[in-house]
Amino acid sequence: MTSFHKEIERRLTFAIISHPDAGKTTITEKLLLFGGAIHVAGAVKSKKNTRKTTSDFMEMEQARGISISTSVMGFEYRGRKINLLDTPGHADFSEDTYRTLTAVDSALMVIDSVKGVEERTRKLCEICAMRKTPIITFINKLDREGREPVDLLDQVEEELGVAVCPMSWPVGRGREFRGVYSVPEKRLVFFDPHGRQGGEGSVEISGLEDPLLDRMAGSSAARLREEIALVQGVYPPFDRKAYLEGKLTPVFFGSALNNFGVRELLDCFVDIAPPPLPRPLEGGSEISPYAEKFSGLVFKIHANLDPRHRDRIAFMRVCSGVFERNKTYYHVRSSKPYKTSNPTAFMAQDRTIIDQAFPGDIVGLHDTGTFKIGDAVTEGEELKFTGIPSFAPQIFKTVFNLDPLKSKQLDRGLDQLAEEGVVQLFTRLGSNEKLVGVVGVLQFDVLRYRIEHEYKALCRFEPSDYTTACWITWEDRKALDDFVRRHEPKLCRDREGRLVFLARNRWMIDRTMEAEKGIRHFFTSDY
Repeated sequence: MTSFHKEIERRLTFAIISHPDAGKTTITEKLLLFGGAIHVAGAVKSKKNTRKTTSDFMEMEQARGISISTSVMGFEYRGRKINLLDTPGHADFSEDTYRTLTAVDSALMVIDSVKGVEERTRKLCEICAMRKTPIITFINKLDREGREPVDLLDQVEEELGVAVCPMSWPVGRGREFRGVYSVPEKRLVFFDPHGRQGGEGSVEISGLEDPLLDRMAGSSAARLREEIALVQGVYPPFDRKAYLEGKLTPVFFGSALNNFGVRELLDCFVDIAPPPLPRPLEGGSEISPYAEKFSGLVFKIHANLDPRHRDRIAFMRVCSGVFERNKTYYHVRSSKPYKTSNPTAFMAQDRTIIDQAFPGDIVGLHDTGTFKIGDAVTEGEELKFTGIPSFAPQIFKTVFNLDPLKSKQLDRGLDQLAEEGVVQLFTRLGSNEKLVGVVGVLQFDVLRYRIEHEYKALCRFEPSDYTTACWITWEDRKALDDFVRRHEPKLCRDREGRLVFLARNRWMIDRTMEAEKGIRHFFTSDY
């Protein structure tokens, strides 16, 4: 195996997904602790602790205790280079999560043991299933009074449509939570709140009949034996092929807040998660990570990552070959050369300039407006990656400038934040009136906050009657002219100049399009 192949094989790139408040950002911190990337974890919501979580670097995220934007972090563990992407859990920022899932090879799903499978968990699992993305599941907050583990496993199977394979099992629940039994290792790890859970926290036992189990687990030992017998009789043994195909999810139990059960999860992840996989291209083909020539996919853009420098960073997944600093590449969409002297690797808000990056790595490129989400960078090949559409917004509002002297700043802010994917921006046909389209109302708060704090402009948003939209294509020019003449007040263009039809509801779109000849409509922008 060449050194190039070894570098690819040792990389693991995954996203953490969950419903809000399931503990996703907390478990991110604990994984970074085990990887040695940080030495102390920030409390997500603690008012007594002034430290901030490492991944939630935006001021607004720190104030609200939620993730608004995907954070990228890298660390080493057991000889593997792990690229971790902490995604927003809130539904209002779902498009950022969807885009992130196009740049990873597997996912870690976090479920709250008290609440079980929730709405966002279902949706994100559907997105993973569409892409056949392998999922490892961590059932969190076992130190609280929650649902029975078997009930949680049944719910995962029934509602998410995936087989489960328990890889660990809790010894007790809530106040009686004593530890976790590692099923494949036959190892008992006792509960030590806030501990690192290293070797000193585990007890090796030769099997469930070992008398040491009774001495260490006390009254929970008998129940553990019964439950493990049930687990091994009901649930299938681990099948890596089924896991890689997205048909089976290994399940771990623990308490991320207390670092408990995280080591078992991370060790298993390193053992079974897939290395960098081929990425899909337009036309149904794909590109292998082992291809000699470099190719990369821009899946996220973030302006003002460092407010002191007003910078703009494009996040690029290396898909094949080796990315090298100071080398000139080809920007496919513009057909122009591209060269970067300061590519960076990420540890949340901390960045390090790198000389090389391999398939699976996430690289930050300083951007002056060159890149858009979905762009390909190559060594000259005309590649176009698929799978990063925009979805039709559900809420529209008209933008009004509150300070005419800051019109340029407002326009620049709206344009850059729309390019990031924070919102979608539309311009009315026949006028310069701007409409902002979002999935959830919280996006307006983020937009207003960032416009004011990053671009020093003021604006307000007035409600619109529209609640849905579709992209329009046509078969001949006359059909388009007739359509525009009849429906101009409901038409606008997106940032790419594509024609968009606005409506009060989905029924109105269906009714309108049934009557139109030569006009086609789509609810995602990747038609």
